[in-house]
Amino acid sequence: MLPSTPEWKSLVNHYNKNVHVQMRDLFKHDTERFNNFSLSTAGIMLDYSKNRVTDETMHLLMNLAESSDLLDKRDKMFNGAAINTTENRPVLHTALRNFSNRPVYVDGVDVMPQIQTTLVKLECFVNDISLGKKVGHTGKAFTDVVCIGIGGSFLGPKIMSEALKPYQQPQLKVHFIANVDGCHIYDVLSKVNPETTLFITSSKTLTTQETLRNTLTARDWFVETTTAEEVKYHFACVTSNVEAAQKLGIEKENIFPMWDWVGGRYSVWSAIGLPLALAIGFDHYREFLQGGFEMDEHFSNAPLEKNLPIILALLGVWYRNFYGAQSQVLLPYYHYLRGLPAYIQQLDMESNGKSVSLDNKPLSYDTGPIIWGSEGTNGQHSFHQLIHQSKTPIPVDFLMPLFPYHEVSNHHDMLASNCFGQSQALMAGQSLQEVKAAMKKANCDESEIQKLSTHKVMEGNKPSNTILFEKLTPKVLGSLISMYEHKVFVQGVIWRVNSFDQWGVELGKALGNKVLKKITDPTEILNMDGSTNELIKLYRNR
Repeated sequence: MLPSTPEWKSLVNHYNKNVHVQMRDLFKHDTERFNNFSLSTAGIMLDYSKNRVTDETMHLLMNLAESSDLLDKRDKMFNGAAINTTENRPVLHTALRNFSNRPVYVDGVDVMPQIQTTLVKLECFVNDISLGKKVGHTGKAFTDVVCIGIGGSFLGPKIMSEALKPYQQPQLKVHFIANVDGCHIYDVLSKVNPETTLFITSSKTLTTQETLRNTLTARDWFVETTTAEEVKYHFACVTSNVEAAQKLGIEKENIFPMWDWVGGRYSVWSAIGLPLALAIGFDHYREFLQGGFEMDEHFSNAPLEKNLPIILALLGVWYRNFYGAQSQVLLPYYHYLRGLPAYIQQLDMESNGKSVSLDNKPLSYDTGPIIWGSEGTNGQHSFHQLIHQSKTPIPVDFLMPLFPYHEVSNHHDMLASNCFGQSQALMAGQSLQEVKAAMKKANCDESEIQKLSTHKVMEGNKPSNTILFEKLTPKVLGSLISMYEHKVFVQGVIWRVNSFDQWGVELGKALGNKVLKKITDPTEILNMDGSTNELIKLYRNR
């Protein structure tokens, strides 16, 4: 097991010897610490100098990565090997943004031609909608797109569209529906006109309970004021179940493929990204793919010690397994990027929330952390308190563009000052001596100093990364998402888990369908646990 390896044991010894090292002292003793612990690639700059690491720490972490056969497993992923061992599938979201001339084989067949064919089909569809060449049944151009999906089929397009709001096409409003709560679809449908609305359903199997119900409701709503014959003009679908889509009245030319070698949480790079492409235009969508490819190239070719995703992954392992950090917080200091924590939450927690190793043995160590966060500076007035003064270590990723899309007065200067100031405060903290000196300077009397000073102490030494980019363009966003994908992959390799299945999610789907049948059919015998049986009875009798 992992904890018995020499590399792990070396890290345990190193941790025990250096657990009390203060980052303040590391900066004092190394005036070049920022330069030594930062790097830039694919439009992204990472400052990881405010971490509880030294050159020796990073060297030992790199040894851990090498001993995990990371480089071999990385190459296998890019080359189409079936590294999703529990489902016997390749993991090829990287092929969807492969701008090189390199072929990618699945079962001996190069999949790049079918990827390129689908990309061309997407481009034609998006451009025809954007230019008003493809219209609704009355000949009017589309003004609204309603996108129906859940999980990766929803989060990726929605959050990327929000992040790239300055690039959105003004003639099209893109709406997203995921929740099966009827309030959600009611709110969206009440805003749109059936004559000028395009519906896109995204579901690999077209059997997911929430997505299918919302699709049928949208179809019924549309047919109420038109006819079933007109559905073919207004509905499109991204799925591998072409037959089921056609039964809904969707024409084959409006059906886009999905492949089983692309996981849902990685699918924004596939035809699942159609709503994003419609929102920002296909040229910008292609730039998004290009950014992902550039980070792929960096991850594939940069040495370990200069490899941005690998460094982020190893820092995460360091805090999760040696400092006992249970969570990591993402703090985007940019309003349009506010949805990023939710996106990375699914990517990370669905991938590495595992307790069994690749060789079917229970793990004796922790894997994926809880991912959470919010936009800056909002969090500073709420949960930052916990990060500053809790005894629980909570590593932080600060993210910010150097240039906002909208320069309003000195707003961005204030935003940057808060971002940098928070990371500095987490690192340096505030000693009792410093607190007392500040209170004396503020003319506080001695009794007040004695009463309050200890409450104002912050021990500091709280780790953080600062991730900067010049501007959040489609290309930079693609690089950013690709960076986090590879970080999660590296951690899964080190923890020896399969990052590409999600059996817990599948169980939830199966149980949801089972309970739904018992709710809607009063003849169904209630033979579940006592609590669930009584809850179903209460619901039936409402």
